[in-house]
Amino acid sequence: MEEFSRSLPMMLYRTLDAVMPRFRRIFNEFGLTEQQWRVLRVLWQHERIALGDLADLTLIPPPSLVGVVDRLTKSGLADRARSDTDRRNVFVYATGKGQALESEVRPRVDRAYAELRRSVDAGTWKSLIDSLEQISSIEDGAADRKSAGKQTVTGSK
Repeated sequence: MEEFSRSLPMMLYRTLDAVMPRFRRIFNEFGLTEQQWRVLRVLWQHERIALGDLADLTLIPPPSLVGVVDRLTKSGLADRARSDTDRRNVFVYATGKGQALESEVRPRVDRAYAELRRSVDAGTWKSLIDSLEQISSIEDGAADRKSAGKQTVTGSK
């Protein structure tokens, strides 16, 4: 068995602890939580998205996501609309105010991300991302089967 401090879960936790504070400072300046940022980041890429698909993309469980979307709606950054064809389906979209926020927050996040990427050479970065993607896709087959039949994302940009 791997030494505890070198186990994959502990290494991932330590990495998050090293990486996320720079981003959380930016989010805090704009009154956003990390989860709200994740939702907005997806909404900026999609005209509108089904709540279930939003949960899958942001890795926020649906019961928690409802609260995140409620707070974004209350702050005027996002809103919901029921499907015209199936009222059980709810779509989320960024409002004009939410869209405008992207031009303020995104450049700061992009700079922080670029700084992080410069901390290792390009080959190491690519290898890290490829390796993490490979590990995280181990269960993709099960997730794909689970999400089959769900209403899909609409209006991708």
